[in-house]
This record gives sequence, structure tokens and C-alpha cells, in this order.
Amino acid sequence: MPQPPAPSAQVTAAEISRIAGVTRATVSNWRRRHDDFPAPSGGTDSSPLYDLEEVRAWLASRGQHTAATPSGELRTTLRLRERAGAGASDLLLLVLAAARRPADDLTGLLALPDADLVERANDAAAGVMDVVPGTEPVRFTAAEATVLRALLLCVRDEGAQTALGVLAERELEDSAASGAYLTPAPLADLLARLVPGSPARVLDPACGSGTLLTAAAARGARELYGQDSVPVQTRRTAVGLTLTAGEGARVAVRTGDSLRADAFPDLTVDAVLCNPPYGDRDWGHDELAYDSRWAYGFPPRAESELAWVQHALAHLEPGGHAVLLLPPAVASRSSGRRIRAELIRSGALRAVAALPPGAAIPLHIGLQVWVLRRPEPAGPAYRTVLFVDTAGEPPAPGRGGGRGGAVDWAGVTERIVSAWTAYADDPDGFEARAGVARAVSVVDLLDEVVDVTPARRVRASAADIDPRDLAREAAAAREGLAAAARTVAGLAGAASWDAAGASAREWRTATVSDLARGGALKVLRAAPVSPRATAAEAEDAEAGSGAGARPPVLTGGDIVRGTGPTGRALDVRAEQMPEIAEGDVLVRNLVGGTGPVARVAGEAEAGALLGAGVHLFRPDPARLDPWFLLGFLSAETNLAGASTGSTSSHLTPGRLRVPLLPLEEQRRYGEAFRRVHALRAEARRAALLAEGTARLLAGGLTGGQLLPSREAVS
Repeated sequence: MPQPPAPSAQVTAAEISRIAGVTRATVSNWRRRHDDFPAPSGGTDSSPLYDLEEVRAWLASRGQHTAATPSGELRTTLRLRERAGAGASDLLLLVLAAARRPADDLTGLLALPDADLVERANDAAAGVMDVVPGTEPVRFTAAEATVLRALLLCVRDEGAQTALGVLAERELEDSAASGAYLTPAPLADLLARLVPGSPARVLDPACGSGTLLTAAAARGARELYGQDSVPVQTRRTAVGLTLTAGEGARVAVRTGDSLRADAFPDLTVDAVLCNPPYGDRDWGHDELAYDSRWAYGFPPRAESELAWVQHALAHLEPGGHAVLLLPPAVASRSSGRRIRAELIRSGALRAVAALPPGAAIPLHIGLQVWVLRRPEPAGPAYRTVLFVDTAGEPPAPGRGGGRGGAVDWAGVTERIVSAWTAYADDPDGFEARAGVARAVSVVDLLDEVVDVTPARRVRASAADIDPRDLAREAAAAREGLAAAARTVAGLAGAASWDAAGASAREWRTATVSDLARGGALKVLRAAPVSPRATAAEAEDAEAGSGAGARPPVLTGGDIVRGTGPTGRALDVRAEQMPEIAEGDVLVRNLVGGTGPVARVAGEAEAGALLGAGVHLFRPDPARLDPWFLLGFLSAETNLAGASTGSTSSHLTPGRLRVPLLPLEEQRRYGEAFRRVHALRAEARRAALLAEGTARLLAGGLTGGQLLPSREAVS
């Protein structure tokens, strides 16, 4: 019986734009202007899907040749394979096999007929099966020749790591497992640099995508051991490390829960690097009560991170170092006080460094780096612990503050590494660096709370600041505050606001839903996503795996903070994100709390993608003024009437109401709302300057660097 033809892949408008090498706006114009443009074959009205072969035929009929990159073509062909129910893990083997061949060999394979190509691919995959844990024997079929060609082309032209990233990107998105959080490459490099010397054997017991082990390999490690509970992560790490570590390196990656089922129970290494899961109350507390790893105390149920700390120490050779990325609560929670105290008494805890928010998932929290050393039987008795605070570091030059990608990695890395290197060379002779680093005695740390939060310990050294430097800084802060106050005063008095009469003006209004049905505006929103995809985006952006070519993403947090777009999206997500145009009105979905609720998109936002948690209202400029629309959409009473929820208010955009006014009158209101918006923005900036100036002055007075002014005494 003849086999039915393989189904054609369906592509989004964003994918069509990549295939044709045009903007998404051009694709939208094609859809409107050309009656013969392929009709949607699936999806929804707001997110239609198109038959790939029909699209290609239409482009060819117009002389529009494909401009898709090999990696883009691979993503597209993977969609076809996924519709047939196949995953991407078996293709990982082919990436490894292809990477071991010269480019000319790959060109020869691409020229083979489908049947011969499939046979050679099966043989090549079988030859590397022992590298990838948990992989069943692979048998590609003739129906998969298209994706095999796309994969080989991607490896040949863009490299094996790019192809590996595309495959893992698709499989992570489809994975039902949680916890697939990735470590940004600059952060992985920082953690690897904090291990003294050049460790030959390195373990990561929660290896994820293998970024930390890759950083260790780049610094000379030749034996790389990893374990992770997410199978796709171990497969990706095994292939990736094999590709990067080079000949002669030993790579061993296993699947499983390191705390419950340690795959390397008898292994000791020179260094452990780890970004463990956070806040896991189901880490094995009940079944591991008598485990030999708890040399510093049995971790409470809520202290899974301290279980990972002791797991890392248990795998070290005496004198070996462990560097872990941990949430800040681990430094101060009362439940972990006794274990922290024992780590300090024994000399195991050597340094704690605070990172600025945005360094890694979760992006809104300033994470901390713990550097530990397994004590030696006759080793030195350490009398201090180093603390470094970079949590207040400014964002990288030219970048917005806040989330993902705004961290000045060069500055943060230099401050932490230089302080740690100087301290490791001479712990007793380390000189404090005002506001940045300080060595604190063990006696001072072993108080009733044993708080090892860097900010608390570093700020205690304010007396080291030169009074003249602080006085100059305070004078500059006061001048900046005075200038901001003058700006606010000018905006407040720039226009008069007349009474509407004896009674308030009444409006004839329409709902946003009614306006959208009438074509006066469009309402768009990004498709919802899983936390796994969000985590993957953050690491992908930092790692730079093609992220530079993708538009930034504007998030609800950007609206609150008043920054430009700071997010990044994986290609698999970018397909579902509308592109922002100048004049769009952007309103965040969560309308409670403090900070701005809405903004009108300007040049800084144009071309960015719409992130989760933001509604986009695109007015027809011939019928609606955007600033008029912003003013009424963001009115407190309007938002309250269109929101649901008790603790968190979620906006239902279709229920918002807008007055029906002539365009000329809308523009008058729009100009007024623009001035109000500017006044609010400057007032917020002045408030932040006032708080910072007051904190600086108060700290100088209490620290003894500043004297009260004579005018302060009446």
C-alpha cells in the first residue's frame, strides 16, 4: 500500500520573513496586497500558520529567493519532523558525527541521493552512540532526508555548536520537565575563574546545558563530569562538551538526581562548579537524614541549597575548591544558621560575592557566589572570610537597566576576581576596598544570626572612605537633585489647566472591543510561554548564540522601570511575538503596584518585540491619537473597571473604554497627557535622586566623614 505524502510544515509570518529575508511588515503587506498570497492553513486569526511549500512556491513565482540561514532552515524543517511525532534528541548524535568530518566530506554527503544519505547518517550516528547517555539506537528513514540535509548544512556553514543549540532549543521547549534553567556564559566564565590554579578534574552535579563545564574546559580542565535530572540537558551537555573539550579529554555525563542518586559516589575532583536548583523542598530531606555528606550539619527541609553546598564539598579533594551560585536568602535564613557557622569555623567558606540583579534566573534577584574550600587535615587555619559586593553596579554602558543582558560583566568580573585573587594570595594582609570588598574576621561573623550577606559586611567598612571624596560625591548629588527639582517645577508650571465648568464633562464612550471591531485600533499580545522558555531566553541572550541578530523584547518590567526593551527571545519564541511600531500604546497586564502602567512607543521601542505581560494597542492614526488613547486607557478608574483578581489585578483589554471625540480634540487632550507623562517621569527621577542623596548624606554623617552644616543649627 503506498505511503501517504509527508505533511508539509506550517510556518508563521515571522518565519516567512526570515525565509524571504524581509521584515515582518513586508510580509503583512504581501498578505493585504496580493490576492494570490497563500491562505492560512492553520493556527488562529491572530496567529495564522501557512503551508511552507505553498509559501516557497509563491516566493519563487515572484522571483523572491530564500534568504534563510542554514540554522533558520533547520528550525523550519524541524517543525515538519515534529508534526510526524519525532523529537530532536536522535539528531544530536548526527551533530557530533558531522562535527568530526571536514567540510568537504559534508559537501559530498549533501550531494548523495536520499537513500544513500540516510544510510550514511545511520552509520555515523551509530558510531557515536556511546557518547550520549540514554540514547536508543537511531534509524533515520527516507522521509527524514530533508531535515538531515538541513542539519548537515548547518554544521558545515555555521558550526556544530549552532546546530546543537537549535536542536536543544526545540527539545527544551517541548520537554515536560522543569528546572531547565541555564547559566549565562559570562557568569560561567566568572565562576570558573574563581577556582585557583588550573584544575584538571571538574564536576558539575547540576550541569544543565553544560555552560559551567564548558568554561572549565576553556581554562584547561581535561576531565569533565556532569549530572542533571533533565534528560535533554544531559544529552546536550554530553555532545557539547565532546565538541569543545578536544581530543584527550574525558567527558562523563549522567542523567539523574545528584542528591538522591549520585552517579559519581566515589569521585573526588579538583573543583566543583554548580548552579543548583533553588527553593526545592522535595530534595530528599526525609530519605537522606543519615547521609555521610552532611559533615557540617543536616540541612533543614527549606535549605536544599545547603545540601548542594555539602554535596559539592564531599566531592572535593582536600584543598579543592567549589564555586556555587546561590540565592541571597541562603546567606541569612535562620534555618541555615548552624550550617553556616560550621562552614565558617572549619574554614570551608572562603568568600561570598553579591551579583547585580539580572545576572541569571531569577532576574529580579541579586544572586550570590559562594567560594568554598575543602579543609585539609593539617591545612591553614583561616581567620577571615572575604565579602565582595557588586549588587549596586551600574548597567553596561549604552544599555538599559534591569533585566537580562544589562549587567556590566567586564566590571563585575574584574571587581570580584581581582579582590578574590588578592585575598587568596594573602588573606591576613588583604586591604579593604571601600564599598566593594572587605575581609571580615571569623569572630565577627559568628554572632547570633551568622549573616554572610555581602552588603551587610562590606558597608560596615564605610569608615575607610576618604571624607574628601565623600564630600565631593555628596555635593555632586545635591547639584543633580537641585537640577531635577527645577525641571519638575518647570513642567508643573508649563501650562494652565482650566475648569471644565460647574460640573465635570460627560463622555460618550466605546469599549476597546468595539473600536477594534470597527477597525479604529488593533489589540495584540504575545503568546503565553512556560518558565522553561523564559529561562532559556535569558541564558541564550547572555551566551550570545545568535542573540545579537534578534530584536530586543519589551517587558512589563521595562514599563514599570521606564527603561528601553531589555529582554531577549529565542527564535522559537520570537515567532509568537508581535513587532512594536512607533505610536503603539503599550499597557502592562498587571495593573497593581507602583510605577508606570503604560507608555507610547517611540523610536527606542520601534522594531522591538512585544514581551509577555504587555498588551499592545495600535491605533489608526486617522481616527485615534496615541497620546489621547494612552491617557484614557491608563486612567485609574478605567483600569479598575477592566481588571479582575483580588491580590493581583489582571487587565481585560477589551473592557477598557475610550471617549468618542473628534481627532482634533483628541490631539489637544493628547498633548496634555504627553505633558503629564513627562511630569511623572521627571518626578520619579527626582524622587530617586532625593533618596540617593539623603542616603549618601546620612551615611556620611553617621560614618564620620561629613560634618553637619552650620545652617542646620538655628
